[in-house]
Amino acid sequence: MRWPLTVPVLSDGVVTLRAHVPDDIDPMVEMAVDPGMVRWTAIPSPYTRAMSEQFAFTVMPRGWDDGTHRGWAIEATDDDGRSRFAGNVDVRHKPIADIGFALHPWARGRGIMARAVRLAVDWSLTEGHVEIVHWRAHVGNEASLRVAHSTGFTLHGLTPGLLLERGRVLDAWTGSFRFGDAPFPRGAWAESTVLESDRLRLRPFTEADIPRLVEACNDPISRHFLAALPRPYTPATARAYLDDCVWQAATGAKATWAIADRHTDELLGNIAVMDLLGVGGDHGEIGYWLHPDARGRGVMTEALRTVVRHALDPDGLDRRRLALHAAVDNPASNVVAVHAGFRLFGTQRAAEPLGDGSFDDLNGYEIIR
Repeated sequence: MRWPLTVPVLSDGVVTLRAHVPDDIDPMVEMAVDPGMVRWTAIPSPYTRAMSEQFAFTVMPRGWDDGTHRGWAIEATDDDGRSRFAGNVDVRHKPIADIGFALHPWARGRGIMARAVRLAVDWSLTEGHVEIVHWRAHVGNEASLRVAHSTGFTLHGLTPGLLLERGRVLDAWTGSFRFGDAPFPRGAWAESTVLESDRLRLRPFTEADIPRLVEACNDPISRHFLAALPRPYTPATARAYLDDCVWQAATGAKATWAIADRHTDELLGNIAVMDLLGVGGDHGEIGYWLHPDARGRGVMTEALRTVVRHALDPDGLDRRRLALHAAVDNPASNVVAVHAGFRLFGTQRAAEPLGDGSFDDLNGYEIIR
C-alpha cells in the first residue's frame, strides 16, 4: 500500500488530519510567505509554488512510504462554515521523533494546532512506532510554546545553538512528550493578565518597549540597586529578557508586567511576581523597577497595589502570601512597600549586593491574604 493510502485520517470532530490534495497548494503558498512563518521557521525565502508541490507530493509520499517523515494536512472549518486547509503537522523519524507544525493565518488563535498536535502525537506513539516526540522552536516563538504547553509537552529549557536555519545558528526552546503523558498542560501558564488602575495599564511587554527598557536598565540608580543587570544593557539583552519572561510564564514560575501609561502606552517600569513554584505553591515574591522619568510620581505604589490585588485573588494568581525585599539604603523602594500595605518582618545583614561591589542590609516585607 502506497501514499496516500498509507496516510491515516485522524479527527477529533473539529480538526481532521489527512493527506495533502491539489487544492491545498495555493493556501500552502500563502502560509509559507506569511511574515510570521518566515520569521519563526526554516521555510525557504523566497518561496515558490513548486516548493509546496514538491513538499506535498514528493516529500510527504516518500516519507510515508519509508516511514521517516509522517506528515498531514490539517483541515478545519472557517467562520463561513467552509472546511478548508488550515496548516501542516509533521512527525519526523522514529523511534525518536521531532514534531513540526505551521498554521495558515486564517486558522491562528482558534486552538486548531493544539488539536492537530494531540492527534498526530497520539497516533505516532500508539501506532507509529515512536517512543518519544521532541519539540523545538526558536527562542521567542511564543505561539509555538503555547501549543507545546497546552498539549502536555514537558518543557525542558533553552538549548544554545540547536537550530541551523537559512544559514543562521539559533538557540531553541525544547520539550518532549512520551507515551503515557497526559495531553494537557502540566501546570498553569502564569499569564500577564492586563490590569488597569487610574493612570496605569499593566500588560505583557512588546518589542516597542525595548528602547525604554534599555534606558531604564542602563540608568545609574537602576544599576546600583540591581547589581545583577548586564553591563552594558543592550537591545539584545532586553530581547533575551523578554523571551525569558515568556518562558518563565509558560513554566508557571513568574508573571511579569510592563507598567505603561494608560493613555499613551509608554513604558514606565516593570513589576513581577516571582518564585511561584516555591515551597507550598501558594507564595510569591515581588520585584520591581521604574524608568527614571517615572520616579517620584507614585507610579510604583499604584502598580504594586494593582498587582497585589490580582496576585492574592483566588481568580488571579491565587497566592496566600507575598514577600518583597528592599535594600535598607533604597528609601523609595521601602516607601512603596509600606504604602502598598506590606509589613516589615525582618532585616538581613549585608545581604544585598550593590552595583559598587558593597553589600547593603536587606529589609523583608510581607502581606498575607
